[in-house]
Amino acid sequence: MLRSHYIGDLRPGMAGEVRIAGWVDRVKDVGKFRFIWLRDRSGLCQVTVQKDQGEVYDVALRLGLHDFIAVGGIVLEKPIAKVGVEIKPTSIMILSKSDSPLPLDVSGLVKSGLSTRLDWRPIDLRDPRNMAILKIQATLVRGMQRYLDSNGFIQVFTPCLIGAGSEGGAELFEVDYFGRRAYLRQDPQLHRQLLMVAGLDRIYDLGPSWRAEPSHTPRHLCEYRSCAVELSFIENEKDVMMVEEELVAAGIKEVVETCESELNLLGVEVEVPKRPFPILEFPKVYEILEDLGKRIPWGEDLDREAEKLLAEYVKENYDHDFFFINKFPYRVKPFYVMKEDGTEWARSTDLIGGGLELSSGGQREHRYERIIQQIGEKGLNLEDFKWFTEHFRYGAPPHGGFAIGIERLTMVILGLENIREATPFPRTPERLLP
Repeated sequence: MLRSHYIGDLRPGMAGEVRIAGWVDRVKDVGKFRFIWLRDRSGLCQVTVQKDQGEVYDVALRLGLHDFIAVGGIVLEKPIAKVGVEIKPTSIMILSKSDSPLPLDVSGLVKSGLSTRLDWRPIDLRDPRNMAILKIQATLVRGMQRYLDSNGFIQVFTPCLIGAGSEGGAELFEVDYFGRRAYLRQDPQLHRQLLMVAGLDRIYDLGPSWRAEPSHTPRHLCEYRSCAVELSFIENEKDVMMVEEELVAAGIKEVVETCESELNLLGVEVEVPKRPFPILEFPKVYEILEDLGKRIPWGEDLDREAEKLLAEYVKENYDHDFFFINKFPYRVKPFYVMKEDGTEWARSTDLIGGGLELSSGGQREHRYERIIQQIGEKGLNLEDFKWFTEHFRYGAPPHGGFAIGIERLTMVILGLENIREATPFPRTPERLLP
């Protein structure tokens, strides 16, 4: 391997020769010295070359910004460098040369528009601040997985290609599947439920979903990732909400405990949210909104303005950035949700964080007769869903779940202005490349 250590693992005075590799962040000549600031994904170090080092110095003179190089050398015990460790090189190998100038500045001195940054995303991600976002996101997901794994959940992988929509809507990307019509999934919802029928009991799925929505807002993507969780033998939707709030807290705790340098680089303070999260329920939600000057007709769903108003209400009254909205009107929810007996409300919940919807979930309907009835009530064609419903004829446990958007959760905890910054290569109505 060309590398024995990441830069972030180096310590002053380490014994023996080390090998590091990365790209040239800066170069500077002072007298008989050439200073090279070398960066990799873990950090920055200074490589100090003297004129009397012969071939090593000759190679150093040929280096330009963002050339990829490998360096062998000794870590100095008392570095002069202010950026961290300092290395006296014994060898420098040029791995590839970079054209000059770069298509955008990644030093932060010259700001580029987001569209330009995304056109040149691999170069843009060399900016340590942009790379920090992805590192934090990876840590967030790792914390969530650790919580799930330690609480008896089994990771599964459900299909991304489906033969029918999960919600009967039109927001589907159609693909050709050996001459048959297929779709990219909106959500692994129905397959997760079938795994409850199978008796797997507690599962989670980390993967992509797609929505063919022509949305151009800073909070929408056509392709996004979610942590989708399903669990059986629940009493009601509040068991699901308890798991979700613990999951979110576990992910954020992992970030707080292990991403101090990345958070400092972004200038962001993150706190582990206290539990339990506040719960606002319909129809009381309508009254709260009316008091706040926002009237929504009885039985109608919430809009973006209503979510923001409720977030301000929760912050003022509960001092909390996360909360659940529960018991949505049944008429605005999919057929698979459980309807509360004798009411017009569903056991359906949304998690709101930072004024933004992060997930939908709740208790599912597990009784075969009720599922069939609700498909009819929603005006859907039963034949389109027989592949799903027929399995419930042979018994199913009470169950529920949710799917929380990874990019949106990242956006919220870091206070990002645009969700496109929370994914390496965003897919939006106008962007399919790179």
